[in-house]
Amino acid sequence: MLRTKYLVASLPLAAAFMLLHSQALTGKGGAPAPELLVANQGDHTMGIVDPRSDEEIATVDEQNKAIHGHEVAASPDGRTAYMPMYGNVGVGHPGLNGSEMLVVSIPERKIISKVNFGHGVRPHCPVFNPADGMLYVTTELDDTVTVIDPKTLKIVGTVPTGQKESHMLAISSDGRRGYTANVGPGTVSVLDLQRRKTITIIKISDETQRISISRDNKLVFTADQKQPRLAVIDTASDTVKSWVPLPAPGYGTAPTMDGRYLLVAVPKTNQVAVVDLKTLEVVRKIDVAPHPQEILVRPDNKVAYVSCNSSGEISAIDLTTWKVQKLIKAGAGADGLAWAS
Repeated sequence: MLRTKYLVASLPLAAAFMLLHSQALTGKGGAPAPELLVANQGDHTMGIVDPRSDEEIATVDEQNKAIHGHEVAASPDGRTAYMPMYGNVGVGHPGLNGSEMLVVSIPERKIISKVNFGHGVRPHCPVFNPADGMLYVTTELDDTVTVIDPKTLKIVGTVPTGQKESHMLAISSDGRRGYTANVGPGTVSVLDLQRRKTITIIKISDETQRISISRDNKLVFTADQKQPRLAVIDTASDTVKSWVPLPAPGYGTAPTMDGRYLLVAVPKTNQVAVVDLKTLEVVRKIDVAPHPQEILVRPDNKVAYVSCNSSGEISAIDLTTWKVQKLIKAGAGADGLAWAS
């Protein structure tokens, strides 16, 4: 550590920054270097982006051109990716129904296994629970979240949501609570993940999309799809605490690692709105590539990656200058993002 500090201090500022940046994105103890994963809907691939060069360096073919995956999750050790195969249409529309999840070796760049749900369920959003280590996947057509053991790839349980179209899922940092955004009903289901039951259902709007939770677990956010506003749910009372006006209807959201801000994708204006979580007001708007979808904040809190599916690009936002520092070329229909570290 002392040697590194001395070396950095002796370098010009730009060179020192590049060295620290390289060290922050280098695997430790023989672990693979971090990589950004992206679900490319239009290409039917999972893209792998090297965050050091900001380039897509590999793709894994889903091997099914009839349906495609929308979302992806990475295992805590950064070696395995999980991509549910949703279908061939958007949520709530008639079409083909996916019934399996791909399991991908990230170092080998290939599919190594699959999880079969037994019937068409439109599996969509996979999230690791930090408490029990299980993988929770929304299974829309069953009105459930399915629990999968990532070691055995066996389904070990389900959690009912009590609502149709439970599309996206957020889990509290202690692993006790889950929250699903139920698109068509315009509701949020609050789930007890330990007892595997629905606690309550919160009415939000005529239609809602996407969901995230604050770093301190006190607030949950989901976007009204009929009006330009963001619902802020108080997790202590499980009620809508307030509304944040947006430039247009929002979509994917993500809190910064320091808990100060919430980033909100606004597809109609091709922007990311930055919400101050102390005042619950939009304090800046950042222009990004067309039709932003999902936002992922890098663990070092220096960059936010925004998938933009109309252009097949990822906008990399510098969280110090609040400007797009680079457009990363991904695949057609770039959507779900995950960080493999």
